[in-house]
Amino acid sequence: MLNTFLVGANLHLLQVGALQDVRSELTKLRGVLFYKVLEDLHAHLYNKGEYSSVASSMNGKDDEVPTTTAVAFTANTSQPVSRRTRSVKGDSQFGSQGLVDGPYRPGSIDGGSSYDGHDEDGSLEPHDDNTLDGHAVRLNGGDGKDVKVISRQIPLWLLNSTPDEFVETIKKSDAPLHVKYLRTMVECLCLLHKVAAAGAVISQRLRPTIHEIITTKIKAHAESINSSRSGIDKATQTGTTSLLFMKGQLERYQLPKQKRQNGMSLAGTLLAVSPVSPVMAPTGKAQAATKELLDSILDAVVRIFENHVVVGELIESKSSLQGDLNTPKSLSTDVNLDSEASQITGGYSIGFSLTVLQSECQQLICEILRATPEAASADAAVQTARLASKVPTNEKRDASEDGLTFAFRFTDATVSVPNQGVDLIRQGWSRRGPNVLQEGYGSAAVLPEQGIYLAASVYRPVLEFTDRVASMLPRKYSQLGNDGLLAFVENFVKDHLLPTMFVDYRKGVQQAISSPAAFRPRAHTSVSYALSIEKGRPILQGLLAIDFLAKELLGWAQAMPKFSADLVKYVQTFLERTYERCRTSYMEAVLEKQSYMLIGRHDIEKLMRLDPASACLPNALGQSNVRNIASDAESIEVESELSELLLNLRPIKQENLIRDDNKLVLLASLSDSLEYLADSIERLVQATPQTSNHVESGKPSHTRTSSSPARDLASFADEYRKLAIDCLKVLRVEMQLETIFHMQEMTNREYLENQDAEEPDDFVISLTAQITRRDEEMAPFVAGVKRNYIFGGICSIATNASIKALADMESINLFGVQQICRNSIALEQALAAIPSIDSEAVRQRLDHVRTYYELLNMPFEALLAFITEHEHLFTAAEYANLLKVQVPGREIPPDAQDRVSEILSL
Repeated sequence: MLNTFLVGANLHLLQVGALQDVRSELTKLRGVLFYKVLEDLHAHLYNKGEYSSVASSMNGKDDEVPTTTAVAFTANTSQPVSRRTRSVKGDSQFGSQGLVDGPYRPGSIDGGSSYDGHDEDGSLEPHDDNTLDGHAVRLNGGDGKDVKVISRQIPLWLLNSTPDEFVETIKKSDAPLHVKYLRTMVECLCLLHKVAAAGAVISQRLRPTIHEIITTKIKAHAESINSSRSGIDKATQTGTTSLLFMKGQLERYQLPKQKRQNGMSLAGTLLAVSPVSPVMAPTGKAQAATKELLDSILDAVVRIFENHVVVGELIESKSSLQGDLNTPKSLSTDVNLDSEASQITGGYSIGFSLTVLQSECQQLICEILRATPEAASADAAVQTARLASKVPTNEKRDASEDGLTFAFRFTDATVSVPNQGVDLIRQGWSRRGPNVLQEGYGSAAVLPEQGIYLAASVYRPVLEFTDRVASMLPRKYSQLGNDGLLAFVENFVKDHLLPTMFVDYRKGVQQAISSPAAFRPRAHTSVSYALSIEKGRPILQGLLAIDFLAKELLGWAQAMPKFSADLVKYVQTFLERTYERCRTSYMEAVLEKQSYMLIGRHDIEKLMRLDPASACLPNALGQSNVRNIASDAESIEVESELSELLLNLRPIKQENLIRDDNKLVLLASLSDSLEYLADSIERLVQATPQTSNHVESGKPSHTRTSSSPARDLASFADEYRKLAIDCLKVLRVEMQLETIFHMQEMTNREYLENQDAEEPDDFVISLTAQITRRDEEMAPFVAGVKRNYIFGGICSIATNASIKALADMESINLFGVQQICRNSIALEQALAAIPSIDSEAVRQRLDHVRTYYELLNMPFEALLAFITEHEHLFTAAEYANLLKVQVPGREIPPDAQDRVSEILSL
């Protein structure tokens, strides 16, 4: 039909002066056709047309797709021009009687006028051989009657078009239906010589149209979730599942009067140290809602941009052909071809459409992040200058580099002076300018919260958007995909979000570890130790808060893999400060105490490692320090050697001991909390990506190695666990020194009693009371196996101290022997009352003491017989001490020592 108009207008009508009115009518018709084609092209560019890709996938949801006009072409040119003119003038909406009733169901063209030479009944009679693939489409006429089915491979508007090269190419093309239709619309504009005008109109309407589409989608999204808004509010109040879990469990093991401190509960304190609310946390509702919203909007923008790529390539190719025809061969090479090409296309290009699309998306992201437009404009100015510097010289440029002239602009108002851009970057986050005001999108109606931390949920959708756009861009525009929206988001995260995170979380860490309650053990004294926090494991509040903050930071790292190395470094910095604070708390409890100095001695440290009791201690790898089980003789030898070293320290002074039970409880709680944090760090290391060839979204350009930071985190776990072990070692040695301190009183008194005493010695009563009290106070904070380690060294020290005490006695009577036996029984009862200690082993060791002292009641000959039968039960020195001490009523011959030595030497 367009060919008919052009031929008639250019060849015949110009030569006939009497038909000027007809010429005028045809000119008007040409204008009407242009606007109809333009409107239809505009609708299909934004997936609102009948043949749009989105419309074809709606599966019957026709009422949701706006109906647009389809332009038909005819192969029959025998109809009078007046009839065509009359039919168009008589209908203000061209083709309004031929509205398509579905993606592949074009409507009939009827209603009193007929295009393309068909009858007035509105029926179409395509040839049967056009149905190529068996997929039929029904044509619905104005009266609702069925019409013959046609093929979907050959579009309806081409079935009876004038055969030419373009029509034949479209018919044979395997392109999707919406692409064929877009190509047809561009061809129409070329035939009308209206490419520049169409490009100008499309460029002018691009930004407001995209803005309206985004706003409409957000409003629809808000309406769809309006019914669940109450659920989001509830989530805001209660927080995430992990915080609920922490709150309930932390309050469970606190005393009622300790649940609130300064008006805030312990769980509230944990929430207070975090710089973000639960809803804004990495797994919060706001993050999920932001990602869902951006995924939806960016997906729609990508589909729109796909159409712009098709149209832009066609228009640019047409303009380049027209430019070649209009450009003389003698044209100087320094003429600005970009400017001429821009005039031919009306300023429209793929680069321009991508710039505007990304600009609108960037404005939406700024609204979500509560970033002011001034900063966006400043970033745009800097980026414009950077892109301009990439344009090659005229001698080396060609048409394929045309896209580099379209710098990425975030707003319509850009800064022309580069120096101003630097100032705006510094000031743009707090100053509002009059030239960059723009209507918002209403995202606050969809998102529970807005703010800078939502950049974490913006990153992945933008990354996926950039990858999809890059796959569509022609090669000459490839740089635009890298320097657009993704560059803005990455620069925003690097320049604004990460510094903000560091400052906020540093403040939270400082608050967590400097609080007076941070290293204050809290637990019910009547509650036994629990292995998990769910059951009430009383981790120190400060370390629990640090664990929470570290997990939250690594949650941000998982949301933004490219910046995970920076965030892991933040975690390392905070863990290092926390370790220093824990070390300080540890030193405050053990400074200048003998137990702390002893565990640092090489000889004692070596024996403690060889001691079978240390098998319960974790090693640096977080596993039990299990070694080959030593024989009983080797174990006894290690125990004896260690006891000998400790007993040689007598006399033990009270000021060298940790007399404050609260410090001992702190060491126990600190040890367990440090081990908990070390285990948590190791789990975080396993969750942290460690492969250097990790690829995000299949593109190596979005990667960053994080294996080294992961190893550094593991080293922190090692340091925390070592400090936890030192706490246990100090407690064990402290209890052994306490035992020596009390038992050394045996050498300061005479056991020549006049009567049988009913109570143990005072120092034994004091020791057993101290053991019972400290065990009860430490019980909620350490596991049973660790309690066994702490108190398990008392029995061997008490046994050896009791036996060696005989060497310092000059005399002892029968009542004195009974008193010592009574002391051992009292000590046995106190140690056996500790659930984690093997009471049978305690009984056997202290029976050894009673057996030794009861030998003093035997006559010498009976003693020799006992030594003969049990020569290895005691050492030669211990047997010799039995002979040296004076026992009233017992006679020892002068050669007694020789006779015993002779027996032991056999």
